[in-house]
Amino acid sequence: MSLLNVFHIAASALTAQSMRLNAVASNLANVDSAHASTGEGYKAKQVLFRAEPVGKSAPWAPGVRMREVLEDTAPPRLVYDPKHPLADDRGYVAYPNVDPVQEMVNMISASRSYQTNAEVMATTRTLLQRTLAIAQN
Repeated sequence: MSLLNVFHIAASALTAQSMRLNAVASNLANVDSAHASTGEGYKAKQVLFRAEPVGKSAPWAPGVRMREVLEDTAPPRLVYDPKHPLADDRGYVAYPNVDPVQEMVNMISASRSYQTNAEVMATTRTLLQRTLAIAQN
């Protein structure tokens, strides 16, 4: 595998983690968006990835690709608040099925993965520069 493939792989991973961070940001932004318990409200989203191996059939496209964005099928979080304008006849208001703690952990994981791939690209660039310097001497 050439060092140039490392750039393609790391760049695809940066893109993938960026999509993951966008999904986490969307989930966190909607954590307190109330909706009527009878209607459809916001549902937590998770990004799934697939690995594209380095191979002879497609050597230009190795790396990580987004497979799909899934909506969480868990029921909404019901909070008893009979004075809320969206409360149902039992006094419950539905909130999205987003777990803020899990989303923060997911955000930290995605951020660290993003940072690691950026460092891989920087290290690869340094290796290529040193290789060129050796070849020039």
